[in-house]
Amino acid sequence: MLGIISPLMRVIEIPMLFLQKQLGTNKLAWVFLAPNLILFGLFSFLPIFLSAAYALTGGDNILLSDRPYVGMQNFATLADCRNYFDPNSCHSDFFWRAVWNTVWFVVLQVGFMVGFSLLTALILNREIRARGFFRAVFFFPVLLSPVVVALIWKWILQKHGVLNAALEGLGFEGHEWMLDGTWAFGWSVFLSVWAHMGFYTLILLSGLQAIPRDVYEAALMDRSTPWRTFRRITLPLLSPTMLVVLVLALIKGVQTFDEVFAFTGGGPGSATTFIIQYIYQTGFAGAPRLFGLASAASILLAIVLIVLTTLQMRANRSSFDG
Repeated sequence: MLGIISPLMRVIEIPMLFLQKQLGTNKLAWVFLAPNLILFGLFSFLPIFLSAAYALTGGDNILLSDRPYVGMQNFATLADCRNYFDPNSCHSDFFWRAVWNTVWFVVLQVGFMVGFSLLTALILNREIRARGFFRAVFFFPVLLSPVVVALIWKWILQKHGVLNAALEGLGFEGHEWMLDGTWAFGWSVFLSVWAHMGFYTLILLSGLQAIPRDVYEAALMDRSTPWRTFRRITLPLLSPTMLVVLVLALIKGVQTFDEVFAFTGGGPGSATTFIIQYIYQTGFAGAPRLFGLASAASILLAIVLIVLTTLQMRANRSSFDG
């Protein structure tokens, strides 16, 4: 094997030595970075510029050359509301329903996600029996495909599903969980928390294990209560990790699509339609396909994510400087 690799490496060495002489050692690094930069540009930067171009054009033609320039009209259409808290008063009422559904989903999902992840991490950080087994159990849903997760819970919650069978076996009446907008939204929050909690638990668990043990030993010697130890030691030292978890959960919550789409399809009605599904339906699944309106909505979403990321960076900087 070495006899094959060695001549091959000598062949590669000849052009690399030539490039090193021509460019110098420092600039040679760009030769190795070029393939990744080209791919990153084609599949990341180019779609961003195309999305911005589509947002400034109208019509349902897919080619930019066939689309008329409309300027900021798509953004004005999305922002045309008499009362932003009432989607019925908006020109694009479906967009604002998706926005408010996303806001409420993020508030509930992130709150429960961070709370349960922190509680689980605190328990798994203790000396308990079969600790490794329980860590694997809580992380297992993260390994599943989002569509698989959605189909599992859809099977459980359907009219003749496992949950209704269990309720009827206990003498209670079953419920149409998937046809009730409030319950469908609540179960969507639960589904997302159940599927992703293990990932954030793992991050918080690593943060807990990074806290020096001697700090807790000193608190024990001072006869500090468990609650006081948690409030005065654990939370302050865990705050940088908590901040990362919070912002990651916020960004993930705003981008929610695949699980909920496979779980409810956005229904009943528009009860579980979120902003990513609105972009998908407007630009690809609807008729006519309003690429400009969908691109404008995606740019607004990107601005929100940039703001969240900036807040994370500033908060991280402040926590380290402080």
